[in-house]
Amino acid sequence: MDSVTKPVTDSYKSIAAPSRGLYKDKGSKFLSFAYPVSTEAQVKDIVASLKKEYFDARHHCYAYRLGLSGDKWRANDDGEPSSTAGRPILGQILSAELSDILIVVVRYFGGILLGTSGLTVAYKTASADAIANASIVEKIATETYEIRFDYLQMNDVMKVLKDLQITPLEQSFDERCMIAAPVRLRDIDRFKQLLKNTDICQRA
Repeated sequence: MDSVTKPVTDSYKSIAAPSRGLYKDKGSKFLSFAYPVSTEAQVKDIVASLKKEYFDARHHCYAYRLGLSGDKWRANDDGEPSSTAGRPILGQILSAELSDILIVVVRYFGGILLGTSGLTVAYKTASADAIANASIVEKIATETYEIRFDYLQMNDVMKVLKDLQITPLEQSFDERCMIAAPVRLRDIDRFKQLLKNTDICQRA
């Protein structure tokens, strides 16, 4: 019996634009900010910017998850008791099945301690509010390939790109032509087969 090849899963959910949320309890305010991100460098810049803008807040806790599989992630308590802030934020990201997202919750202390359970609820609810206020979108995971080919092959190459709905990232047409193409994971084998008479290499 022939084995059935499973289709490649290359789509996942993220948010379209930044969004905000809010939770209040016993005088403490929890301001939540969700951002679409794709790199850890973006995460670092956004967290630093929020710490600068909300310099008078006691805590700036956050969690993020990146990529198709979401295997790049981090949860940060920023001085709150262990696992009472970053983990609940991450939990909401996982619950909503989102990736390429950063959520930062800025806390202004109200003078009354909330206890570990109260903190967990606060960070969880503030994060959920930011997600509820966001627009969810589908993202497609791709790998970028560089195609080099002769000018006479131009029509054939462009037809393949059109058929696979690929929009080039960059291109140059001289005696030897070059196109940088972001290819959906599910289409990679077909892409390579259709362009087997060209030079193809994957970009780092």
